Amino acid sequence: MDELDYSYYEALNAGDTNLGLDFFKPSVNAKPPTIMQVLPSLNSGGVERGTLEISKALITAGWKSIVVSQGGSMVNQLKNEGGIHVELAVGSKNPINWFSCYRQIKDIMLKYEVDLVHARSRMPAWLALNATKAVPTHFITTFHGRHNDTNRLKKFYNSVMTRGEKTIAISSYIASEIMIRHRIKPTKLYIIPRGVDPYYFNQNTVSRERKDKLKLHWGVPDNIPVIMLPGRVTRWKGHELLIKSLTRLHDLSFFCIFVGPYDDKKKFKKDLEHLIRKNNLTSKTKFVGDCADMAAAYKLSDIVISASLDPEPFGRTIIEAQAMGKIVLASKHGGAIESIIEGKTGWLFEPCNPIALSDRLRNALNIDDLERSTVSSNAERHIRRNFSTEEMCARTLSVYTEVLGLNSIGNDN
Repeated sequence: MDELDYSYYEALNAGDTNLGLDFFKPSVNAKPPTIMQVLPSLNSGGVERGTLEISKALITAGWKSIVVSQGGSMVNQLKNEGGIHVELAVGSKNPINWFSCYRQIKDIMLKYEVDLVHARSRMPAWLALNATKAVPTHFITTFHGRHNDTNRLKKFYNSVMTRGEKTIAISSYIASEIMIRHRIKPTKLYIIPRGVDPYYFNQNTVSRERKDKLKLHWGVPDNIPVIMLPGRVTRWKGHELLIKSLTRLHDLSFFCIFVGPYDDKKKFKKDLEHLIRKNNLTSKTKFVGDCADMAAAYKLSDIVISASLDPEPFGRTIIEAQAMGKIVLASKHGGAIESIIEGKTGWLFEPCNPIALSDRLRNALNIDDLERSTVSSNAERHIRRNFSTEEMCARTLSVYTEVLGLNSIGNDN
């Protein structure tokens, strides 16, 4: 590829939509940029997955990737894909640890010759921001959620996420919240939606064996429509709302699975199970815990629910389910409005309203095969065109190149 003197965004605007990560490969004699991402941990979650996706993209593009966190279950994957992990308790809110972490972050930046620090959480951002002032280094952030600012101290604490040279918002909803709550120039703010891997989340690449293995393990009955709510068992995710909506569907055949961890919410789970028994839904519902093969989980489901009581900052499960060609029903607020085309790729319902959700579920359970197939095809095509992981990574690397002042990106061979 010849050297290019325009950004990825400019290339897109010029009509070049097939650039790929090769667009960012440094010239043969150029020093590869080194990017350091900082976040509290590398356990399961949308922030963590996004971090790994960017790390992998950096390696693919010939850059260097450093991730600083206190560790977790995803560290091995990061290392296997070529990233470097440095274990450090950057998420600690104990003031005793702050100076030590700050000093160690500076040492890491010097050791690996870091060109840019990308903070993904508030406490790590404060530590990294001060380190980048001591060791002059570029600093940007990503707003992954809507942080409450009920008092001036909280608002100041949150403001670190707007103190970088650029701020990335994961949805238009989050971008609007940032503009309302913080004094930030529009030119500093980028909207980069989360992405989904169209090869992993693809109903054609998930084998029947994988689906059947999961179905047997969870005890999901045959020949019955399967409703799934994926997400950590916590009050705001809407598990109770879904259960209440199911009480109005006793005349219909279905089996509902709640997929997500609940170890730290055992009391809330017991309350939900009591509500299930009270409404004679025990034989129709099941909590199955966390799942390592979410593509197979989507594959065995017919309808996927996002019933969040508060607006989802983005809603990764919504795009994953659509990529798998599943019928998706979601609360009509937050990021869901941006990723579902109403009536074409899924349906939205009034938030916190069990009757509205119940009505949508009844319609979804009763649609004919032709309409189901049409919605499925629309959803898959919509996600592949607008929410791919590669597109998300390329747009993020484009921000890096702009901040670093790399006006010429491309392999000059």
